[in-house]
Amino acid sequence: MTDTTALLVLEDGRSFEGKAYGATGQTLGEIVFNTGMTGYQETLTDPSYHRQIVVMTAPHIGNTGVNDEDDESRKIWVAGYVVRDPARRPSNWRSQRGLEDDLRDQGIVGISGLDTRQLTRILREGVMRAGIFSGDALAPVAELVERVKGAEAMAGAHLADDASTDEPYVVEPPAGGDTIANVVAVDLGIKAMTPQMMAERGIRVTVVPSTYTAQQILASQPDGVFYSNGPGDPAAAERSVATLREILDQKIPFFGICFGNQLLGRALGYGTYKLQFGHRGINQPVMDRTTGKVEVTAHNHGFAVDAPLDGESDSPAGYGRVKVSHVCLNDDVVEGLECIDLPAFSVQYHPEAAAGPHDAAYLFDRFVSVMKGERA
Repeated sequence: MTDTTALLVLEDGRSFEGKAYGATGQTLGEIVFNTGMTGYQETLTDPSYHRQIVVMTAPHIGNTGVNDEDDESRKIWVAGYVVRDPARRPSNWRSQRGLEDDLRDQGIVGISGLDTRQLTRILREGVMRAGIFSGDALAPVAELVERVKGAEAMAGAHLADDASTDEPYVVEPPAGGDTIANVVAVDLGIKAMTPQMMAERGIRVTVVPSTYTAQQILASQPDGVFYSNGPGDPAAAERSVATLREILDQKIPFFGICFGNQLLGRALGYGTYKLQFGHRGINQPVMDRTTGKVEVTAHNHGFAVDAPLDGESDSPAGYGRVKVSHVCLNDDVVEGLECIDLPAFSVQYHPEAAAGPHDAAYLFDRFVSVMKGERA
C-alpha cells in the first residue's frame, strides 16, 4: 500500500479522497457495489464487470491474497476497484501473492480508505459514471467531473465481443467418464466455472466466440446450446438475439445464464430495462417457483427482463407460452424464464457461483434433463 493521494469522482460532482490502491493513473466507468463478503478474486476476474468500477461493501478486502487457481477468466476485468480497508498482508495457505500486486501488475487503478457504506447509500439512489484519479492524473475536481461525464454510458453499450474468446476451445468431461451430451457454449463473457460444471456432468463443451453465426453453432449438431453471462446492455446485442432466434426455430435445447437470460428474453420478444442499482453479490434470495424453494444466489447484473410475473404469457415474438420461473425476493425482478412450448430456459443469476453459494447448481442437471427430452 502507498500513501499516494487518490480521488474518486462521481458524475454528479461528489468526490471522495483516499489512498491509491493498485495502479496509479486514471480510470473511468460505471460505478457499482458488490455485497459479497468473500470471493473478491472471482469478482475481479468476472468478465461481466468489464468497464465497471466496483465498490466492495465488505470492509476488509485482500485478507486471503490471490492464487493462480481461482480466476474466472484470463485477466482482471473491472475498470477500477474501491475498498475501505485493504489487508496489510495476506494470510491463507492458498495465497501466492497479495491482491494489490495483481491490481498493480494488470494496471487496475484503485482507491482505498473511503467510507464505502456512505458510497453504497449514494449508489442505491442510482448507479452512475465515475472515475478514480491518482498520480499524474490528478487535477481540480471540476476538471475531473468533466472527464467522468465524457465517459461512455453503460446503457446502449455492446461489450460482449470485447470479453469473448478469439478462438473456440473444448472443455472435456473428466477422464474415464462418459460423454452424455455435446453442448456449444457461446462466450459472451463466460466464467471458467461454467463449462467446468457442465463437464462434471458428462457434457463435452465447445466454447465459441460471440460472433459465431447460427450456422456455425449448429454445424456440429449439438445436443444443446448455451449462452453465457457477459457485460453490456442486452438491447445493444441485436446480432446475438437474431442468432438465438435461429437456434429456437430449430427447437435445439437452450440454457442461458445472466446475459444469456436477458438475450433469451429479447429473443422471445420481451423488453429489457436498466435497474436502479442492480444486483451484485453472493447473498441474493431467489425463489424457484417450480419447487417453491428459496435459494441464496450469486448475482451480477444491472439489466433485467421485462416479462409478466404471474402465470403464463404468450411470447410476443411467437415462440409460444412462457413463464417466469424464478423471482428475486428483494424486489420482484425476473430471475428466470421457462419456455413451455420450446426446450429452452434461463436464469438471471449464477448457478456456477464461485466462491459460492451453491444452492443453484441443480440448474445444470435441469439442462441435462432438457437435452434428454424431459421437461425442466
